[in-house]
Amino acid sequence: MPKKRTINLALLGIGTIGGGVARALQSKKKTLARQAGSSLAIKAVVEKDVSRHGSQGLDKSIFTVDYEKAVYNPDIDIVIELIGGEYPAYYYIKEALTNGKHVVTANKELMAKHGAELLSIAHKHHAGLRFEASVGGGIPLISPFQRDLVANDIQAIYAIVNGTTNYILTRMAHDGLDFNVALKQAQKLGYAEANPDNDIGGLDAAYKLAILTSLGFDMDVNFDEVYYEGISKLRSRDFRYASELGYAIKLLAIAKRSGNRVEARVHPVFIPAESLLAKVDGVYNAIYVSGDLVGNVLFYGQGAGPSATSSAVIADVINIAQNINTRRDNAPRFIPEKTSGILPMTAIETRYYFRMIVLDQPGVLARIAAAMGDHKISISSVIQKESDPSNRTAEIVIMTHPATEKAVQEAIKIINRLKVVKEISNFIRVEAI
Repeated sequence: MPKKRTINLALLGIGTIGGGVARALQSKKKTLARQAGSSLAIKAVVEKDVSRHGSQGLDKSIFTVDYEKAVYNPDIDIVIELIGGEYPAYYYIKEALTNGKHVVTANKELMAKHGAELLSIAHKHHAGLRFEASVGGGIPLISPFQRDLVANDIQAIYAIVNGTTNYILTRMAHDGLDFNVALKQAQKLGYAEANPDNDIGGLDAAYKLAILTSLGFDMDVNFDEVYYEGISKLRSRDFRYASELGYAIKLLAIAKRSGNRVEARVHPVFIPAESLLAKVDGVYNAIYVSGDLVGNVLFYGQGAGPSATSSAVIADVINIAQNINTRRDNAPRFIPEKTSGILPMTAIETRYYFRMIVLDQPGVLARIAAAMGDHKISISSVIQKESDPSNRTAEIVIMTHPATEKAVQEAIKIINRLKVVKEISNFIRVEAI
C-alpha cells in the first residue's frame, strides 16, 4: 500500500492550545511533512466561538459547530481534541475512536477519569489514542513510561506538575511573599488564571498524578481515591522555618509503593533542600522516577503554555502518521488492567511539621507531647520561634518522627481542644526523597 500523500486532521477547539497547534502545523509544514512521511492538513475545526472562525489564517469554510463533521467524516484521519474538560470531550473522543479515528488529546481530566476505558475502546477498534500533552506539557513523559521504562518495577514517582503553584511557592520562598501577594503576581504575569482554583487547590496536579500512577504502576486508577490538597494555607513563615530546618516546600504529586498497594496523593511537602526537586523553581516542572533497573531519573522542563503543549501534541500526530504510512497498528499497547489498589490517605506514614500558637507558660509542651504520645506520635524536635508578651503567647514549631495520617488527624482534634493551644496554624507532611 502506498503512503498517503496527505493525512487529514480535525481540530476540536482552537483556543490557546488549539491555536498554538494550528500555527505550528502551518509554519512548519515542510519539516513536519518530512517527519510524518505525508503532508498534514487541517480539514475541519470544531469551534463554538464564532469570533475564532478563520483564525490562525485557516479557511473559514472548514470551521463548524458540529462535531459530527469531524468524528464521522470519512476523510478525517486524526482527531485532535483540545477543548478540555470531561464533557462533551468524553463523548467526542469515544465516538471518534468507535468510528476508527485516531485521537490525540491534551485532556488531563478526561484521561485521569476515563483513560482505561478509552484506551480499551481504541484497542478494540484499532485506533490510536495518544495523550503525551496531558501531563507535563512539552516534557516527554507518557512515551517513556509506555516504552523506555516498561522493564522496570516503578518504586516511586515524585512530581512537580503544576507551573502556577510552583511559581507561587518560589516567590514565597525566595522573596518572603505571602500567598495572596504571590498569587496576584502570578496572575499579573499570566502564570495563573483569573480563577486559579484548580491549580492552587491541587486538582490539576491530581489529574496528572492519576495518569502517571496508572502508567507507572499498571493500574486502572479510580480518580476519587487520589487525595489532594492545595497551597492556600501556606505562609511566608513556613518557608522561613523550613529553610532553617534544612528543607524546601513544594506541592508534590506522589505515587509510591506501600506494601502491595500504592500511595497516590498531592499536597505541600517539606523536602530536603539539597534534593533535585527542591531546586526546581518558577513555572518549571520536574518528575522524579525511581525504578528497580534504571535507578533514579529526572524529567525536567517547561510544563505548560501553547508552544510546549503544541510540541507534545504534534509529536503524537507525527507518530500516528508514521504508523499509518508504515502500516503499523496504532492501537494502544498499554491498557491498565489491575483494579485500583490505592492506599487510603489515613494509612500513609510519614513525618510531620506543626506550627502552633500556644500560651507562653510552663507545662504547655508536656500537654502537647502527651496528646501526641497517646496516638503513638514521637516528637523529633521543638523550637520556640516567636513570642507575643502582650497576649502571653508563643509560636512553636514541632517536627515529628514517622507517624500515620490517621494518628496525626486524631491527635490534632485533641490538641485543638487543649486550652493552652490557641491554634494549630499549619501542619505539613515531610518526605525524605
